[in-house]
Order: sequence, then structure tokens, then C-alpha cells
Amino acid sequence: MNHGARILVVDDKQSFRFMIKGYLDDAGYLATCVADGTEALAELEQTRFDLILSDMVMPEMDGVALLRQVRSRYPRLPFVLVTAHGSVDSAVAAMKEGVDDYLLKPLNRVELLLVVERLLDHAKLQVSYDRMLDSERKKFSFQNISSSSPAMGTILAAGQQVAASSRTTVAIYGESGVGKEVMARAIHIASGQNMTSFVAVNCAAIPETLLESELFGHVKGAFTGADHEREGKCSRAHGGTLFLDEIGDMPLSLQPKLLRLLEERVYEKVGSDRQQPTDFRIIVATHRNLDECCQQGTFRRDLFHRLNIFPITIPPLRERREDIPQLAELFLGSFRQHQGKQLPGLSKAALDLLMAHDWPGNVRELRNLLEYATIVTNGDLIQPEHLRLQPQSAPCHKKPANDRISLCFTFSPEEFSLDAVTQKAIEWALNKCDNNKSSAARLLKASRKLFY
Repeated sequence: MNHGARILVVDDKQSFRFMIKGYLDDAGYLATCVADGTEALAELEQTRFDLILSDMVMPEMDGVALLRQVRSRYPRLPFVLVTAHGSVDSAVAAMKEGVDDYLLKPLNRVELLLVVERLLDHAKLQVSYDRMLDSERKKFSFQNISSSSPAMGTILAAGQQVAASSRTTVAIYGESGVGKEVMARAIHIASGQNMTSFVAVNCAAIPETLLESELFGHVKGAFTGADHEREGKCSRAHGGTLFLDEIGDMPLSLQPKLLRLLEERVYEKVGSDRQQPTDFRIIVATHRNLDECCQQGTFRRDLFHRLNIFPITIPPLRERREDIPQLAELFLGSFRQHQGKQLPGLSKAALDLLMAHDWPGNVRELRNLLEYATIVTNGDLIQPEHLRLQPQSAPCHKKPANDRISLCFTFSPEEFSLDAVTQKAIEWALNKCDNNKSSAARLLKASRKLFY
């Protein structure tokens, strides 16, 4: 029950105003009554109301004219029109002007209170939804990406520029953990969208047999188990952004259909020959070198050129170490809020250790290390022992050739065992494959059961 909600009653008949005020006051609302539209607008200037209940037919300014004025000044304020001259035409006209509901005289008390309560509940939900969207916009906007690196400054400026071209395809390159999806979301938000129309698909995480259906949807009976029609990610992304992560792992068999989607802006559901139009931006991301993939025959050259219209390469964290203190403070601020701890910050020794680390997992690794440290510390400065980092040692040997894999693990005599080496290899493969177990299993030429 919305007790205490302020309701403005507008009617030229005093007896009607008196009756409605009694109904509303008895139900716990705060009703204010005025005799015409001009008085109503003056009252709205002085007091915040939660709902307006207005007669349709009044001298000078009628209910529809008042509605137009209110909509231009207070577009979200619920508005109910009441009339003794009900007709389908007048109701349709009022709805076109944006009225929220329409009641006939003589008013039924129960019906009136039900309509008022329903509209007030809906208004509260709308306010909560708007706050959530605003919070998401701030969270994923370019303004929330911290960097003092000149290289990142150039990258962020490029992202903001392409955001204005809402249908330009963007390709984001970079190592695992550098923030490719963060960049994609920022471009989407800067395009004037909200996160409900940002649809992400990880091309490496979905089995090849299911990826086409996941992207394009399917019709009933398209394959065994397709017992109902299903919309795909393309349908959900309508008017927004389709983000294809790890595009370098997309199966060759599906690449021609993506090329057609890009060139003709149409697609077909699995099992259907009916073309579906598209109206969204495509952003792709990968940690792979797509040009090399084309040379190796695992990626189509024509698709590469079609995707590479606006390339953005995010540098690894080790190449922009000046960002580490700023990023660390950003993450610590988030952990303070979620963990309810004081978390005074990093000691100089801990910060020096972070600055010396090579960050193979980039920003994601930094965040994970700091989250662990904030949990194990007791509200004191974070020390090196809280970070799970070992001082950097010299590399084992020279950089291997492109077609070779080289691993370097170091252990103390007490730590060393076959199980320890195996665990390090598993961790390396997961990091290399962005924590995708299926891809890591293929890289290690092992069963996926190894990870469970």
C-alpha cells in the first residue's frame, strides 16, 4: 500500500472533489483538490505529487489540455482522466495523448482505489528501473575506465569516436584479461544504449553444434530436441549491440553465415528459409592474431576484412604499468563497498611488487589478486605476503619460435612433485584459453575431466 502518496484531484464541481478527497484520505493518501487546470499547474509548481486525477470536461482548460501540459513538464507523472461523457472515441483520444487510465462517473470507490494503487506501484517500479539503468550506465561508461597511460588514452578516445557511428563494426584485440569486454560495453553505453540491449556470446564456450542455434535461433522441428521455436542472440540484440567474444575460435562452417549477416544485415533461423532483418552493431573481440589465423586456414580472409573495419588493440598491463596504482585503488574502492571493510590500501612494498610483476593475466589477474588480499587482511595495509606473488625471476631461456610452446615453472624443493607440475600446466592452459575448460583441454590434448 502506498500510504502517504500525494494525489492532485482536479474537478470544477466542489461536491465531486469533496467525495474523492474522502475516498482517498480514508485509504491513507494525501489528497489536494483544485477547481481547474490552471490551479493544477500552479499547485504542481509548488508541490511534488505522485498522481493526478482530473475531470475530462472543465471550463477554460479541459482534462486533455491539462494532460498535454503535464506530459510536457512531468512526463512520468501518472495521470487518470474521469468523465461522465464516456465514449470509445474520447477514450482512444485520451490514450493517444498519454493518459494512464480512464474512469467513468459515477465513480466506484473500489475501482478508483484499485486504479490508483496499480498506477502508484507501476510508477515506483519505473523509478527503480530507471535508477538501475542509470547505475549501469555509470558503471560501464568510459568515465569509469581508469588510465593515466598515453597509449590507453588514445585507445579510449578511439572508442568514444566510434561510439557515435552506431552501426560500425568494431574489432577489439588484446591478450586475455586486458578488458576487451569492458571496452565493448563502454562503446555500447556511449552509443546511447542501456545494458538490456547488450548481448554477449562467447564463441569458444559454446559447442560448434549449438553455436548456430544460439546465435540465430531455430524453428520447431529444426533438429532433434527442438520441440518449440526459439529466438537467438541476434533477435535479443535488436537495436543494440551483439558482442562476439573470442571470434577467432568461431568454427569455419559458421563463418560464411556471419559474413552474410555483416554484409546483407539479414540472417535465417536454423531450419527456416525466412530472412530476418537485423538492426544492431556487431563488436568482436579476440586474443588471437586473426591475420595469422587466415594464413593458417582457420579463419576466412573475407570475414577478417569485413570485421576489421575499426580495429582497437588494447595493450597488456605490463606495457602500461603506470595504470597499476590507479586500477588498484579503483578495485579496492569496490571491495570496500562490497566487503564492508576499511581497507586503508597498499603498503609501499606491496605496490612495488605489483609494479614489478609481468601480469600474464593482465587487469583480470590484478583484480583477482587484490580481491584475495582484501579478504585475508584484517583491515590493515595490504602487505606482499597477502598478494600470492613471488618475486620475478629471470626467464628460463630465449623466446621460442612461433610454432613452439615453452613453459617455465619454478618450485621450491618442498613444493616440487609431478602433481605440482601438472597443476601448473592446467593453470597455464586455463589462463591461455581465458578460463574456457573445453579449449584448455584441446590445448593440452587431454580429457575435459582433468579440470574436475
